[in-house]
Parts: sequence; structure tokens; C-alpha cells
Amino acid sequence: MSKQIHTKQVSVAPDIIDMSGVKFAWSDNGFAIAIDRFCLPASSRVLLVGPSGGGKSTLLSLLCGIVSPQAGSIEILGTDIVKLSSSARDRFRSEHIGVIFQMFNLLPYGTVTDNVLLPLNFSRDRRSRAFRNGDAADEAERILTGLGLDQSLFGGPSAALSVGQQQRVAAARALIGAPELIVADEPTSALDADRQQRFLDLLFSQVEEAGTTLLMVSHDRRIAPLFDRVIELEEIVSVQGDQ
Repeated sequence: MSKQIHTKQVSVAPDIIDMSGVKFAWSDNGFAIAIDRFCLPASSRVLLVGPSGGGKSTLLSLLCGIVSPQAGSIEILGTDIVKLSSSARDRFRSEHIGVIFQMFNLLPYGTVTDNVLLPLNFSRDRRSRAFRNGDAADEAERILTGLGLDQSLFGGPSAALSVGQQQRVAAARALIGAPELIVADEPTSALDADRQQRFLDLLFSQVEEAGTTLLMVSHDRRIAPLFDRVIELEEIVSVQGDQ
């Protein structure tokens, strides 16, 4: 009688991002990038490191569907966003991607809580997830508290906040409604090393709780040891011209 051999199935996290054969050129200045292949597994914390002018901002614009390449595919969560219309890409970004901008882009006269809740106006799925544990405002305050912002600031205008406080509000806005992917563009560039680490520790805790993938781009290599994986921009992006 033959003996059956049972092998244990090992689960591998699927790629949340899969870019292939991507080529993009800005028409106004001749700056162009090419990406043969870039994959990012789900539930990871990845730092993409590269110098200014190396194509970081263009790469993020492609990933977020703000611009569309002249060639190639950009699959996020199994959807090739290159095949979507401009309005459909906007909806996809609202539903699935939280963005922490380098300049934060807060509404200066809106309250802290209003700024955090803003993405829910454009995303039915994120709004549903934010209401899962009660009121969305309560969820916003929970995230803000987890990021270390004092509760006394929640009802005041974001314009009255310090840079570090605005940074936390921008991160909470990206996290509200638990989007599958968080993209962060140099969010710690205005902070010293101690404040950088404190902010990232808080951000990582919230990302892990939400089960979200984090892709952060930076020129600052000091924060590299804090991430699961570090990728050099030049390893995946070929650049032509000056940005």
C-alpha cells in the first residue's frame, strides 16, 4: 500500500501593487520614468528611498491614479487602474488608498475632526467601515488619540496646529475607514530624529491595527531600520531628463 504524504500549505500574502512595463513622460519638461516591474506584498511596511528628482513624486502620482502612463499596467488589489477612466481612478483612489501628503494639504479653517472625516464624503466603502464600530466622529477621535494628538485640539481649526500636530491629522485622515493601502510622501521631513521615530511608532501601530499596507517614500535613510523592507528607487525606476 502506498503511503500518502501530506504537505503543509504555506500561505503567501498577495501583492497589493504590481506595476509592469510602465512608461510615463511629462509633456511639459521632458522628464520621463520607466518601471520594468515593481511588486509590493500586502500588510507590509515598505520604505522607498531616493534622492530629489529621482522620480518619487511621479511614481506616487502613477500609483494613486492621478496620472496615467503611456504604456504598461498598474494593478492595485488586482485592478489595473490604467484601464479605468479618469473619474473611475478617482473613485478607486478614494475607496482604497489613503494619502499622507508632504505638505499635509489640510483645510485650514476646518476643525481637526472635519479634516479627518473628509475622505468619507467620497467613499461609500470607507464610510461604512468607519461607522462599523459606532459614529465616524468617534472613530476619527480614536485614531487621532492613537496618533498622540491631544483631545482638546479636536474641535479647533487645523491652521492653529503645529507642524507635528498637522502631521498627525494628515495621517489620521489617510487612515480613516481602513483603506487597504497608505501612501506617504516624505511625511517626516520637517521633524527631527526623535520626533520622527515617535511619529512612525504611532503610525505603525495604527497601520497594524487596521491591517493596512504602508508605502512611504523619503530621501532620509535614518528611518530605514524601522521598516520591514527598504527599496532603493533606482532599483525600480529608470529616469530620463530633469524633474
